Amino acid sequence: MIFENTRAFAQQLDSQDTLHHYRDEFYFPKVNDKDVIYFTGNSLGLQPKRTKAYIDEIMNDWANLAVEGHFYAEKPWWDYQERFAEPLSKIVGAKPLEVTVMNTLTVNLHLLMVSFYRPTKSRFKIICEEKAFPSDQYMFQSQVDFHGLKPEEVIVEVKRREGEHNIRTEDVIAKINEVGDELALVLIGGVNYYTGQVFDMKTITAAGHQVGSYVGWDLAHAAGNIKLELHDWNVDFAAWCSYKYMNSGPGNASGCFVHEKHHNTALPRFAGWWGHNKERRFKMEPAFDPIQGADGWQISNLPVLSLAPYLASVEMFAEIGMDALIEKRDRITAYLTFILGEIDKEVSSSFEIITPSNPAERASQLSVFLHGEGRSLFDYLMKNGVITDWREPNVIRLAPVPLYCSFEDMYNFGQILKRGILEK
Repeated sequence: MIFENTRAFAQQLDSQDTLHHYRDEFYFPKVNDKDVIYFTGNSLGLQPKRTKAYIDEIMNDWANLAVEGHFYAEKPWWDYQERFAEPLSKIVGAKPLEVTVMNTLTVNLHLLMVSFYRPTKSRFKIICEEKAFPSDQYMFQSQVDFHGLKPEEVIVEVKRREGEHNIRTEDVIAKINEVGDELALVLIGGVNYYTGQVFDMKTITAAGHQVGSYVGWDLAHAAGNIKLELHDWNVDFAAWCSYKYMNSGPGNASGCFVHEKHHNTALPRFAGWWGHNKERRFKMEPAFDPIQGADGWQISNLPVLSLAPYLASVEMFAEIGMDALIEKRDRITAYLTFILGEIDKEVSSSFEIITPSNPAERASQLSVFLHGEGRSLFDYLMKNGVITDWREPNVIRLAPVPLYCSFEDMYNFGQILKRGILEK
């Protein structure tokens, strides 16, 4: 499609967008009495309007039923998480038994590493990407310390080539083969939080397995954003947060995937009451008998007030389907790329998009170096109704989330960006 940098053209794209009405399903913050242009769904998604009804339902059941709500609420609390299995499995490309919801992201990664990071004298190394999200880095370091090993001898980072912003798949494969028989675990972010690069998870997973390693993925920026086929890719495990692209609210519950091939193995795990055989849970038996499937990795009674907003969101995803989301995601991201290019021609500064240009290697994020600009431009954008994200030294991250961003938003952003540069 040949794009145009005009309001009329952006409005025409919105009129053709089959998802455009979902924009009305969300609350937008306001600046200067106008809805903001919201580019930070990669940090915290907007609140769906339907969320409140899901929370109110639990509050009413708690008021009217108290403890009996565990069994007699409209959505009984004791098996509340089972409602996620079908819709979540479609979002991440899994079988329903392979997914569950519990805890928060880094907690779940720690718990999954109990099962999948079992260092031996000869096989003990972990491969991750350079500039992984800091929480992942801290997790790796503390896990290695816990096992009495030295992080500098265990953690192997795959680095970017000199002068490049993204990591090449062939370099990941080469590092896996280089570490070889010493490799215990590959654990990488499926979408890099800083650059927005989407990793080739299928190829990397196969390479890790080829040398005898487990392979897991941190899908914080991937779930609800890209096409995932975790089961078919033979991924061992994965975890993701729900408050970014899936709009479940700040710090909310995490999803987990454990491939079915591990459900009946002797893998160790930290156990708790809620992972015990559901039909025998209230017999208070002393020996742990895990639920079949990913639910068997649960530990504690689930916080249903926290799960309610997530359920509201995954049911919206079920209505839409990932294919429709991805179709709009690719078009609106391409239009934003075009707008940046057009504004670049009209100002003295220059913009360098460090996110891969190949649609297969990017999702709903463009990370942009603002050459010749500094923090003052970011501040201008924020004061003029563009909610975006600043990363040192001078990068802004723009996430045109297809559920609630419009093509006219992209046009308006370009005009505000241009004024912010010309008026300084």
